[in-house]
Amino acid sequence: MTVGVDIGAKTGGQRAIFDLEELLATRLLVQGNSGSGKSHLLRRLLEQSAPWVQQCVIDPEGDFVTLADRHGHVVVDAAGSERDLALIAQRVRQHRVSVVVNLEGLDVDRQMRAAGVFLNGLFDAERDHWYPMLVVVDEAQLFAPAASGDADEEARRVSLAAMTNLMCRGRKRGLAGVIATQRLAKLAKNVAAEASNFLMGRTFLDIDMARAADLLGMERRQAETFRNLDRGTFVALGPAIGRKPEPVKIGGVETAGRGGSPKLLPLPDKPAEDAAELIFRPAAPGETVQRREAAPVSTADILGQLARARPEPAPEPEAPDLFAGAEREAALDAVMASLMDDPDTAFQTVSVLYQDFLVRCRIARVPGDPPDLPWFRARIATARAGVDDKPADESGWEQAQLVASALPEDIRGVFLLVARAALTKAPCPGDLAIARAYGTRSTGRARRLLAYMEERGFLLCATDLRGNRIVSLPDLGWQTAPGNPEATAAE
Repeated sequence: MTVGVDIGAKTGGQRAIFDLEELLATRLLVQGNSGSGKSHLLRRLLEQSAPWVQQCVIDPEGDFVTLADRHGHVVVDAAGSERDLALIAQRVRQHRVSVVVNLEGLDVDRQMRAAGVFLNGLFDAERDHWYPMLVVVDEAQLFAPAASGDADEEARRVSLAAMTNLMCRGRKRGLAGVIATQRLAKLAKNVAAEASNFLMGRTFLDIDMARAADLLGMERRQAETFRNLDRGTFVALGPAIGRKPEPVKIGGVETAGRGGSPKLLPLPDKPAEDAAELIFRPAAPGETVQRREAAPVSTADILGQLARARPEPAPEPEAPDLFAGAEREAALDAVMASLMDDPDTAFQTVSVLYQDFLVRCRIARVPGDPPDLPWFRARIATARAGVDDKPADESGWEQAQLVASALPEDIRGVFLLVARAALTKAPCPGDLAIARAYGTRSTGRARRLLAYMEERGFLLCATDLRGNRIVSLPDLGWQTAPGNPEATAAE
């Protein structure tokens, strides 16, 4: 199932739709000068995708905390210790709660360190918690600067390393980076280079226009386009939105930031002497200079909010166990079938497919807790081999499944593929069919799998005078018909 996120309208009036699953795999870079509409764009993307995917927003100015009221995001005020932030990040991934990390009120060094610690906490989560998450970083040039400046070198190193991990290695952990920057020249190249989708807004400096044109594959003479863009209009390109650069007008949003654009107001009508008296009057007793500081929030308070955001349902002993019932099995079968309909499924890693499977289960509202990774690994192995359906001889097939259970989970599907051919006296599958059942295109890997099972006594391979392969299964007493090892997968 493809989830489309509407971010606005193209020039011809067609809707600009982001393929959310493709975005999770290919990441996004947003660039535009201050006032070009980057925050509005990010807010539109977050609001439209909130029902479908977990989100984390690194918010240096506190603009996105209003998402909490409308979409249930938990606001994490980064005023605690580094250990607290790392613990909260791990709990966020564990409980799949969308959060806004509010860095407002911290100086630049502390913002960089807090962002780095939190991103590292998300990145270092246990493998069982690698659920898909959209990680949005506003003002990314603060956390991944191209050059060292006045910031503390240690804070810069931690922040830059975390941002690099997010964009370069985060995909396998389910983390999809969406970064927004005012200037590409200020952003570290290793971070910017990993994005495959781009939304380029208004900019005026020649170096930024030229770099934006290069990223979008435009000619240098077309770089002037970025100088003439209206506010809220971006040139979009990428596998998640379109294969050619097209201007996109960002649509409206449901929530609003706490800042906003400055509005002109008439000056107060006061005589000059009154204004001077207001400014230069002596300080009143107890009057102090107001400083903006973030109020400290304890880890216990944040963890309590996380727990309340996703409450566990109260146990009902008398209610039927939906997860173990026929309804649950039918729903899981339908989700697995939809997953196998994707032609790329045969050649993706199990961890990537498992994350895709969990997203599809959530969209299909499968009742109960989702299946664990070992269950999915065994199920996907048999599904790839196409041996989910039982043959007519069910007793013999149950014996074959019992023998296969002694093999590693990722090889069982290959064994059952050969066993089905032997049970039905069909020709032995070719190398391409065996490779596809294992999730690879390598015929050499297929031959090594057969050799591995032969060394352990699960099967015996022989070749007839015509070069066809015959496989015998000693434990079952079955044997395949001769089959061409070089046959295509369909044959």
